[in-house]
Amino acid sequence: MLTMIRTAACAGGNAELAPLDSPAATIPTLMAVDLSDSTLVERACSGDRAAFEALVERYADRLHAVVRRLVTCDHEAQEVTQEAFLRAWRGLHGFNGEAQFFTWLYRIGINEANRRLKRNAPAANAQSLDGLVHEVSDNAPGPAAVAEQGDLRAALEAAVAALHPDYRTALVLRDIEGLSTVQTAEIMELSEAAVKSRVHRARLTVRAAVATYL
Repeated sequence: MLTMIRTAACAGGNAELAPLDSPAATIPTLMAVDLSDSTLVERACSGDRAAFEALVERYADRLHAVVRRLVTCDHEAQEVTQEAFLRAWRGLHGFNGEAQFFTWLYRIGINEANRRLKRNAPAANAQSLDGLVHEVSDNAPGPAAVAEQGDLRAALEAAVAALHPDYRTALVLRDIEGLSTVQTAEIMELSEAAVKSRVHRARLTVRAAVATYL
């Protein structure tokens, strides 16, 4: 993932930032692990390739996991993740630090994922819905329920995939990724009340779709 992002950023270029394959790497890898996002962003804006690579290593897997639950396949998720980091690299000087770096990055990735979803209907299948299985089931499952969890998970995937992207995004961030309402609101550029409303509506829709399994 890191190699693909470095190659894409180098190809894309930026008048203000040095290409990611330039020799302007000044932060040792072990040291970068201990630096804050804001420090890494500041150094990356000064042309420090290693600083941005540290941010990529820190968030690439997390961003890919979120995007994969929104788009149609792993290949497309990789493309969206790569594009998100490329756009982040190009727009790094526009990051004002008012939000956390990862919420700004997630916003870029999710916007790109949803743009592709709207262009390439039908919607994607959701993945890794174990947490949502328990959220919808409410009670601890007995033996019969455990035996049916495979069918329930398949039904949940179909129900989440059928949601409008706006509602699916809110549900994925809150119930599957476990982000807070505040973080979800920052990423989706909504009020907290709007996020709560979308999550509530999404939960009700999913619950109704899998009612026969509960």
